[in-house]
Formats: sequence, C-alpha cells, structure tokens
Amino acid sequence: MAYRAPVSDIAFTMRHVAGFDRAVEEGLYGDLSVDLAETILEEAGRFAADVIAPLNRGGDKHGATLKDGAVTTAPGWKEAYRAWTEAGWNALPGPADFGGQGLPTLLNSACVEMWNSASMAFGIGPILTMGAIEALIAHGTDDLRSRYLEKLVSGAWTATMNLTEPQAGSDLAALRSRAEPAGDGTYRIRGQKIFITYGEHDLTDNIIHLVLARLPDAPAGTRGISLFLVPKILPDGGRNDLRCAGVEHKLGIHGSPTCTMVFGDRDGAIGWLVGEENRGLNCMFTMMNNARLAVGLQGVAIAERAYQQALDYARERRQGRAPGSSGDGMSPIADHPDVQRNLMTMKALTAASRAICYMTAAAIDRAHREQDAAKRRRAQERASLLTPVAKAFSTDIGAEVASIGVQVHGGMGYIEETGAAQHLRDARIAPIYEGTNGIQAIDLVMRKLPLSGGETVRAQIAAMRATVTRLMKEGTPLFGHTAPRLRDAVESLDRATGHLLKLVLANAPTEALAGATPYLRLFALAQGGAALADAALAANRLIGEGDDNPAHVGRIALCRFFAENIAVGAKGLEDTVLGGAGFLQDAPVALAS
Repeated sequence: MAYRAPVSDIAFTMRHVAGFDRAVEEGLYGDLSVDLAETILEEAGRFAADVIAPLNRGGDKHGATLKDGAVTTAPGWKEAYRAWTEAGWNALPGPADFGGQGLPTLLNSACVEMWNSASMAFGIGPILTMGAIEALIAHGTDDLRSRYLEKLVSGAWTATMNLTEPQAGSDLAALRSRAEPAGDGTYRIRGQKIFITYGEHDLTDNIIHLVLARLPDAPAGTRGISLFLVPKILPDGGRNDLRCAGVEHKLGIHGSPTCTMVFGDRDGAIGWLVGEENRGLNCMFTMMNNARLAVGLQGVAIAERAYQQALDYARERRQGRAPGSSGDGMSPIADHPDVQRNLMTMKALTAASRAICYMTAAAIDRAHREQDAAKRRRAQERASLLTPVAKAFSTDIGAEVASIGVQVHGGMGYIEETGAAQHLRDARIAPIYEGTNGIQAIDLVMRKLPLSGGETVRAQIAAMRATVTRLMKEGTPLFGHTAPRLRDAVESLDRATGHLLKLVLANAPTEALAGATPYLRLFALAQGGAALADAALAANRLIGEGDDNPAHVGRIALCRFFAENIAVGAKGLEDTVLGGAGFLQDAPVALAS
C-alpha cells in the first residue's frame, strides 16, 4: 500500500494546536513564514512517499546483514540516504554555524513523523544523529564541535547512543564499561554495549559513537558515569579499536541494524570526554530527551501508516450487508458499524498523539528561543512535563492502532503479504527503547509533577479547562456532548494530580508509583481531547468564515468521537490512580504460583 503524507492534517495541527502561527507572528522563528513552512512540509511529504516508503517492505524482508565485521543495509537504502542528506533534510534543525538550517523543532518534528511513516527502520537512524548534535552543542568542547558537528549536521556521518550492556539495561548504575586516561587528553575505552541502533552500517564512511563508561576512580552508581565520543574512524584516518560483534534478529524494524558493539579488543578504543568527568548521564540525557520526543513521533508515524492501510482495505474489501444497505451485493466492510468504530478509534488516537507531540516540540522551541528568561524557564518546564507523555502515550498508541489495523484486515492482516503485520511488529519496540514507558510514567509522577511546586502541571490543566470553557461558548450541535465529556476528563485529571502530588511531597513513592502508568494515560486522554478540541474549534471558526473545506467538519466529528468514546475512560483511570494501590499487598500472594 502506498503511503500518502497527511500534510494537510500535519500543517493544521502545527498551526492551530501547537501554536505555529502565533510563534511566527511573535518573531520566534525569525524569517520563517507559514507559507514557507507548508512548502517544506509538501516537499518532505513527497520525498517520504516517493523515495523512502517504496523501500520499507524490502528493508523488512532483506534486513541488515553482517559479514566480516561489516554491515550492509537493504538494497536501495544507501542511495536513498544519500539523496535524503543531499536534499538537506538531515540539516533541517541543525545550527547554522555548522551548516544547518536552524529551523524549528516543531517543523522538524513534522518531518520526522513523515520519515518514520515511510519507514520506521530508516527513520530511527537520523533521530540518533540529531540527538548527538544536541549533546555536542550543549556539552562538547570547541575542538570536538569544530571537528565533528559539520559532518553530523549534514548527515555525512551518523551517530549512535551507547548505554545498554548485558547486565545494565534501564539500571545504568550497573554499567561496567571502563575508560582510562591516556595522558594526552584522550581516553582508552573498553567494554561491550548491546542494542546499539545503527552501530555499524554502510550508509556513511564514519560513525560517531557516544559511549557511557566509568573512569578508574569513579564513584559507584550513576554518579560515576562519564560520556565519551568514540569515532569509528579516527581523525588521522585510521580505524579505531571497536567493532560490531553481532546484529540482532528482531521482531520488527528489520532494516535497522541493531548491533552488539565491542570496544577495546586490543589497546582500547580512543575516545574524548564529553562534558565533565562523572557527569556523563547529564550529558546523555540531552540526547535522550531529544530522542524521546522523536520516538513518540515514531508512534504517531506508524499509527498513521497503519490507519491509512486499514482504511484503504476496508473500502475495498466486501463482506456481508451493512445495516441500511440498499444494494443487493456485499457491502464494503467500511460500511459496517464495528469497522467504522475501529477506523475512527485509529484516526482519533493518531490525531491526539500527534497533537501532544507537536505541543511538546513547540514548547522545546520556546525554551530555546524566547528572549525572556522567565518565559524560557516556563517553556522548558512545560516541555519537560509533556515529554514523557508524548513518548509513552504515542508509542502505546502506535502499537494499539497497528493492532487494530490487523483486526480490520481480518485473516489477511495476519498474513505478511498485506504489510499490516509489519506495522505491528515495527511498532512494538517503540514503547521499550529510549526509556520504557513504565520509566516514562515514573519520570512524569516523581520528577515532572513537582516542577515549581506543582505549578507547571496546574498551568497545563488550566489551559485544558480554558479549552473546555471555549467549547461551552462556541460549540455547535455538531459537537454533541464533547464539552461535558472533556470537562469530566479534565476534572478527573485534576483530582488524580492532586492525589499524586500529595503522595510525592509526603515521600510515599510506593503508593505514588502504583498509579503512575494509569495516571500517564489519564493525562494523555485529557490533553489529547483538549488538543483535538482546539483543532475542532479552529475548524468551526473557519467554517463560520466561509471556508467550505470538508476536512473542517471531519475535525469536529473526530473530536466528538474522541470525547464521547475515548476520553470517557478518564474516570476509570482516576479511580485506579486514587484507589488502585491495594494490589501491592496482594501481588506477592497472587504471583506466588
């Protein structure tokens, strides 16, 4: 099935939900105009659909192969990557001082969605390079920046993130890789890392590895971890002492090589310190936070791709007679109420997760670009609050929507030839990597809710309430019960937030964490519903101004469906957050047999 970049929906969400127009009016994006941004989106959509998407199926079937230490990507991938970088797409958000275009995170996020809809296995590689650029800008020395940033910004070289070890997954305190000073400003790195995305490949001549390791006198735990830049090819042109020891056989994203990397077989891999000694985790989080939003966008991307395919199939596949059908033959399954519910659920969840991700990107832009320090701080805290929600909710949605897509296809969805199964297989990694979604929930409850004494989350809830108030005033009969349903969801979120804040401030982490995952889902339902309402209100306004685009009525209908069919789950989630910690006492008994 061909991928069609949903440029109209993407642009509408950017402009009317994430606040792109307002940012342009305020001069936040310099000379960038709405028209230019939409032109860029159109071009990105064409490249994604015409160049990357046709390679997706072949990448899944062929995968990446390892032979004699060299990894070869699927046929056509190297040429596509070269065309992608030559078109300037890797440089889109990069700093102008190093050859980048300096365009907003929000605009780049829209493009990231399209690259990953076209092929998630292709799109994950540049995500890591962009994260490494952020880390070097924030923490690298002038020498490292001048030596590596231009090549990374252009995409001539790629980058990786080396955290995980066999005994140290989410718990980095167990990390064992070592780094010893060489006396000349460099370090010798020894150790093994696993699950390294694009750790070795044939797309570029050099790969820049950012590696977490311990110095000889480092304190125990996460406070004793440092970050090092370890290139595959050294500045003198020689090969560094590192190698790919294996490529994983995975459930999905087969086109992306996931490598086991070994550093220091001989004299030790040569590396340079990034940031301060024993402060590597702080540096790496700069890269990880960038990647977490991008992985959330992967969830949006795969959901969009699965929805498009399911919709096309449902319109073509005929089975039975739908209620009210006037014809004598079988009806398209898209006319059956249950299939319509499935398709509406897919589209509504995709739109809600897209909105949350774009709102997060817009907050990141303001955190970097606002002139006023207080505004920058508030934007940074808002981005910090939204990031775990964007990552976890959107990746959960990617897997859920892809699963519904298989269901819409019926038995044909379980057959690999249709491609529906690939979306589900590809989507399943996103809730796991870049910090599992359980860790995102912990981060949200324990670290993000207490920001500014709870004022950051209270301000976010107040913005949701303001949207509900506008619904009460501006809504038409087309909105149905949208306003009361979203009001109930926001009030459930408010009560659950107050409950968890009390537990966190009372130093009762066990009880707070028992409700962390349902709380994140509750937050996303309220925020996603409010975001879709913002879109629907903008569409309603445009209708009132004489704009007869049928997509505007569709946006109101989608918002109503979300409010009346999905957001109503907020009350049950609230009840779980407020009273569901009892399972902690029962778990040892229940799990004993």
